[in-house]
Amino acid sequence: MSLLDIVLAPEIYCPIVDESGNYVDKVPPLNILKNGIRCPCGTRQDKAYNSNIKFNSHIKTKKHQAWLQELNKNKLNYYEENIILNDTVLQQRKIIHELEKKIKTKELTIEYLTQQLHSKFHPSDHPKKQDVIVENLIDL
Repeated sequence: MSLLDIVLAPEIYCPIVDESGNYVDKVPPLNILKNGIRCPCGTRQDKAYNSNIKFNSHIKTKKHQAWLQELNKNKLNYYEENIILNDTVLQQRKIIHELEKKIKTKELTIEYLTQQLHSKFHPSDHPKKQDVIVENLIDL
């Protein structure tokens, strides 16, 4: 998948929440959405709707209406799931950060050991051991 594919992907439809806290359909102006809109309700998930008439017809289908009712029945579960997913993303970011730090340390170690190996075979071409250690510490 290229960057161009991501940019040209249709928008994903999301119903709005009314004053009562229920999900309701509101057709967005499709003329703003150049690449159409895709509904996650489960019917024809691969289809992108490029006109208001077609999307209006879609949201009146039994399958779409059942999906909307399911959203309303499970809104607390979706909220809880959203909190859990946000926590998971936060934890994964922390793990990635720690792994990136470990990788950087290992890269510096490899660089240092490579320089040491090089200096053993070409002592005049290599800076002093002390200088290399100071440079590596500055990079951290």
